[in-house]
This record gives sequence, structure tokens and C-alpha cells, in this order.
Amino acid sequence: MEDHQAQLKNLLIATAKQNASDLHLAVGRRPTLRIDGVLVALQQEPILTPEVAEALIMSMLTPEQQERFHKDHQVDFAFSFEDKARFRVNAFKQRGYCAAALRLIPSQIRSIEELNLPPMLHDFAKLSQGFVLVVGPAGHGKSTALAAVLDEINHTRADHIITIEDPIEYLFTQDRGIISQREVGNDVPTFHSGLRTILRQDPDVVMIGEMRDSISISTAMTAAETGHLVFSTLHTNSASQTIDRIIDSFPAEQQGQVISQLASVLVAIVSIRLLPRLSGGRIPAMEIMIVNPAIRNLIRERKVYQTDLVVETSLQEGMISLNRSMANLIRNKEVSMENAELFSTNPSELRILLERA
Repeated sequence: MEDHQAQLKNLLIATAKQNASDLHLAVGRRPTLRIDGVLVALQQEPILTPEVAEALIMSMLTPEQQERFHKDHQVDFAFSFEDKARFRVNAFKQRGYCAAALRLIPSQIRSIEELNLPPMLHDFAKLSQGFVLVVGPAGHGKSTALAAVLDEINHTRADHIITIEDPIEYLFTQDRGIISQREVGNDVPTFHSGLRTILRQDPDVVMIGEMRDSISISTAMTAAETGHLVFSTLHTNSASQTIDRIIDSFPAEQQGQVISQLASVLVAIVSIRLLPRLSGGRIPAMEIMIVNPAIRNLIRERKVYQTDLVVETSLQEGMISLNRSMANLIRNKEVSMENAELFSTNPSELRILLERA
């Protein structure tokens, strides 16, 4: 057992030292890091056998988590390594064997500037109420961007911030604000039970780690409607797709009410992609939709597909399309055209934007 703990320690140190975002443990492969979006096998490590993979993963789990893992064949948890690094972990079964994906969570919460995020995000930290969504694929910095905004609120406002997370990712140090971080499984039995009671805890700001279904979406919108500032994330590709996903997650007979509610509470949707930077590392390209009267009307009239045009033609209001953001990065020689095309939802439009310049 001690040998496996020493091996795990070496793997976690390698993850942090090589500035990797993730560590993957899977039977039949060497432990593998994701560095700047690319998977890199640790050649000095042996190929994992079923016994070693299971021992490494079990050494991270509490007895209760082991019980959940054996029952559900997967478990989400946070794992702290000697107070030096913190990981968000998903342990799971594949082909009958134990496997795990570990996401390294930086110990310091970086600011909006340090993350190369647009200054517009400072405005979200000044809001008193409304619904703000950060969307994009897994591993593209949604939680990191949200943490930067929440930490700015923590340092500038005497507010009560409540988060419901599964598991807790970034650990906040309370400053002007009070921050109550509730973890599913430890502080609250289920995601839904945590959401049900959240408005009784006198919050000013609410952060829901991920909206998983109509219940969490409905709770988020109700909290925003009753005068709170609500942040959350969704795994969607664009602002317009996010609006459609929210509406479609409800039964047809409820959609009219949901559309009305969403049109009144939604403040902004930010969509993030992390692109490989020519100088090394990754840099965000972002779509920012600020919900103005034109977009509110399009939501109410169920013409969500037209919101992309409003975003493209509203630069003066702080909006930007993902393609325009990528085009700016290409012009500034931050990213290559090839990589931008890989991440663009409409590469032909991206080429047209660059030709116009």
C-alpha cells in the first residue's frame, strides 16, 4: 500500500511540475498527462496493471467513497495532496477495470486579467441580480473563469456567496464577503436537496456548479427572479445553443413559462474555448452575449437562431462572437489559423472575417 501511495505522490508531483491540467489513469496505458490540451504519456512510468490502477485509485478514496464507487461504478470527489495541490477526480469503471481522470485545480484563484479574460467580466462582478452563464466544452476553463468573478465579488462586496458543487473545486478565502461552499455528499446529501434549501440561507450571490437538469435550471432562474445574482455553467457550444438547451430541458407544456422567465432574468452568456497559444500554453477565445431588449424579444418570440446576428452586430455593447474573438487572436499572432478552425463552430465564417480585415 505504501508503495502505491509513493507512486501516486510522484504522479501528482509530475502533474503539478509539468503544469498539466489533467492526469489520466487507465489499465493498459502509462499514466498520461494533458499538457496544453495534448495527451502526453509519462514514458518513465510502467504500464498500469489492473491491480496497480485499482490500488492507486482506492488510496485516494475514503471508506464512504469506496462504498459509493463499488455501488455506482463511479464517484466524483476532490482530493488534496499534502496541502500543496488539489484535484477534482472522477473515478470510474471501464471494461470492468478501475480508471480515473484527475483535474489539477490551481491553489491560487487567478484574476480576470491573469486569465486573459475580457474586461467585460468585471461588470458581472458588479451586478446585484440576474442570471449569468459560463458555457463551453469540458476542460476549457468555465470553473476557472467563474472563480475569478466570484473572488472579485468576495474582495469588493460584503455579500453572502453560496456555492453548491460536486465536488468543491476552488477553495475561497473569505475577505469582505462570507463564502459558504457546500459539497454534494459531504455538506448536503444530494444536489437537489442543496438547491431546495439555498434560498433559506440568505444568499446575495449563488453559484451552482453545473446545471444538470430542469430542476437545477428552474431553481437557478427562480433565485435570479427573486433578486439574487446567480452564476452557473452548462456544457454547450454557444449562447444560442445554451438558450435552446435550457428551454428544451422542460416539457412542452412548461416551455412558455420558462421562455418568459428566462427572457426576464438572463443577463449574459459567456462561451469559452481554450486555444493552443503560439508562444506556449493556452489562451481563451470567447463569445459574449449581453442580453439586451432585442435578445429578450427574440427569446420571447422563440427566434433564438437570430441572436447570433445581434451578438455579431453589437460590438459597441461589449458583445463579441466566438469567430470574431478568434480572428482577433489570429491577427495578434496569438494562435494559428489551423487551431482556430479546429475550435470554430463555423470555420468558413471565420475565414470571411479575416479576409475582410
